[in-house]
Amino acid sequence: MGQRFLCAKVSIFLALLCFASLSFTWGHIDGIGEQPLAKIAIHKATRALHESASVTAYPVVLGVKGEDTEWVTVDLQYPNPSVDDWVGVFSPAKFDGSTCPPVNDPKEQSPYICSAPIKYKYANHSNPGYTKTGKASLKFQLINQRADFSFALFSGGVSNPKLVAVSNSIVFANPKAPLYPRLAQGKSWDEMTVTWTSGYDIKEAIPFVEWALKGENQVRSPAGTLTIDRNSMCGSPARTVGWRDAGFIHTSFLKDLWPNSVYTYKMGHLLSNGTYIWSKSYSFKSSPYPGQDSLQRVIIFGDMGKAERDGSNEYSDYQPGSLNTTDQLIKDLKNIDIVFHIGDICYANGYISQWDQFTAQVEPIASTVPYMIGSGNHERDWPDSGSFYDTTDSGGECGVLAETMFYVPAENRAKFWYSTDYGMFHFCIADSEHDWREGSEQYRFIENCLASVDRRKQPWLIFVAHRVLGYSSDSWYGMEGSFEEPMGRQSLQRLWQKYRVDIAFYGHVHNYERTCPIYQNQCVNSGKNHFSGTVNGTIHIVAGGGGSHLSTFSQLTPSWSLYRDFDFGFVKLTAFNHSSLLFEYKKSRDGRVYDSFTILREYRDVLACVHDSCGATTLAS
Repeated sequence: MGQRFLCAKVSIFLALLCFASLSFTWGHIDGIGEQPLAKIAIHKATRALHESASVTAYPVVLGVKGEDTEWVTVDLQYPNPSVDDWVGVFSPAKFDGSTCPPVNDPKEQSPYICSAPIKYKYANHSNPGYTKTGKASLKFQLINQRADFSFALFSGGVSNPKLVAVSNSIVFANPKAPLYPRLAQGKSWDEMTVTWTSGYDIKEAIPFVEWALKGENQVRSPAGTLTIDRNSMCGSPARTVGWRDAGFIHTSFLKDLWPNSVYTYKMGHLLSNGTYIWSKSYSFKSSPYPGQDSLQRVIIFGDMGKAERDGSNEYSDYQPGSLNTTDQLIKDLKNIDIVFHIGDICYANGYISQWDQFTAQVEPIASTVPYMIGSGNHERDWPDSGSFYDTTDSGGECGVLAETMFYVPAENRAKFWYSTDYGMFHFCIADSEHDWREGSEQYRFIENCLASVDRRKQPWLIFVAHRVLGYSSDSWYGMEGSFEEPMGRQSLQRLWQKYRVDIAFYGHVHNYERTCPIYQNQCVNSGKNHFSGTVNGTIHIVAGGGGSHLSTFSQLTPSWSLYRDFDFGFVKLTAFNHSSLLFEYKKSRDGRVYDSFTILREYRDVLACVHDSCGATTLAS
């Protein structure tokens, strides 16, 4: 009897453990909302054109004054309206089966449509009378994506789409224009990189950046060009319905910059006939010299994603806080020097068109200050592709889009770990989607990065990773028992302590949490909001509330958790000098500060030995 009871208890425990594992999968993948475009069974689409149905889009030509974003009106009529009728935006405008790759299996029938729309809306969106009148007028906001557009009306909902009518095509005046610049730190402090997207192949035009110290003569720097093809994708949907030509990605290196100086720049393409194609003009402030004593302000967050200002693609509530975070950063841009978006960038999940839309969304930020990114599971993970986690979270992208669309100063961009300096800060950016454990190539990088900093010049040492390799009281981590990513801090906490890392930042968990200065699960300082003198451990921050659907906390609050917030937000670090650092957590809804602390210390406090931080000493003179 007792043995059967014990077996029953074990069975229940295993069932709960299984449920917990599934909850983790749902909570971190489906729980944040399915990619809206993935809901459309576009391969099942059938042709059901109706002679009395019509779709008309206008204006026909967009961007006649050089705009890269425009609103389009789409009028539609259909005599058999239904509540689940929807309108998809397709680009290129021609999307029938003639554009599909060949089907190798003779038993399979070629689909009528093989590419997903770039966005969609239900016909009754802002048109509540549609189901009675069969008439609707929709507003879409389009960005220049190097091709023409058309709008298609479908009946049958997204699971059984039937093509009813297709609009006229519309196009931007110059669909190939250079657009969406993304600044990033180069491999040295006095180098800034400019990455942008265009429709110009290097056989057609020579890419470059024209730039100058404000008020000085312009100079030109050449740009390298990369492309992405379907065969470089690891799986579906990136190789199939999600595939869309990502254009030409150009990167120019602006070198020998003066510290803390304002530069102007614009991207250009020299056509073979001698004509120049120019972007808009932009400006940035160069990095301070490493160790320079000046006001330095850093923004850090993860998991922001993208959203649509026209309301499309939002029926799954996919990234409800994304626009609020973006808008707050734009609003305060004059008080920001550099941004770190630490993984789960746009959640394209294999729908390539979404990368253009993300770069357009963050353009006001990324064109003005360095926009440094980290690698997350939704950029990198794919089975049998070398990622540490054998999941399908990237939708088949397996890191290719992230490492091409954005520049990072890594030795090998396929291995997304790197270091970068900004004045008094030294950042070590880890890649949690590759092995970080002791003995791995990345572990050696992390130790070298932490060991190489001169703390007299750069007192503020920051560690960054996407997954929580430190501490989090997320609900699944709580059920798992260790309040961390499995195997997370096992190898790394010795390094954080040895090299006296000030703050470690993570995303992945979609909320905000701050720990005490901690080592081996124990708070090692008694303060909560003000730390002075020697700080005996590392403060761990989860800043994954950038925009994607929020993650719940464990019902148990560990003693080391000082502040938890179930809301969207981001972190700001302000170094006033070598001795004074201000940390602020701001909510995306209003930009106000909801949590903060300060660190005040001198150089000798950084040098002071704390537990497990110093080697052996000798009494010899």
